[in-house]
Amino acid sequence: MDSTITAPRAEVLRDRYRSRLPERLQELAGPVEGDVDLPLHIVWSGRTSYSLDRPKSRMTLYRTVLAEGLREDLVALLHHRLLIDQWPVLRRLISPYIREVWEDAFPELLRTAPADTAAA
Repeated sequence: MDSTITAPRAEVLRDRYRSRLPERLQELAGPVEGDVDLPLHIVWSGRTSYSLDRPKSRMTLYRTVLAEGLREDLVALLHHRLLIDQWPVLRRLISPYIREVWEDAFPELLRTAPADTAAA
């Protein structure tokens, strides 16, 4: 693979995800229970409703919002405590660009990752 193509694409993706970050994790003040319906600009086909009370559904919701949501969506739909609690597993399900940007911005997420996956 040509690294001259890959490197700029990677930086574009990192910049995109970086521009969506809240200043502090505590700004993520979304719901912690019940059902969440995602707007069409986040999920344009397939499943749009998720239950925060079901771990797999919650994980899928967080994965989708991290990948497709705008800054306003992150703040309104994600909750900082749930993100931190799920991070050890969630970090393995999201793109490496999203993971790098979030862990660089919020080192407290790294402290939740098991030692054997922190460098993954």
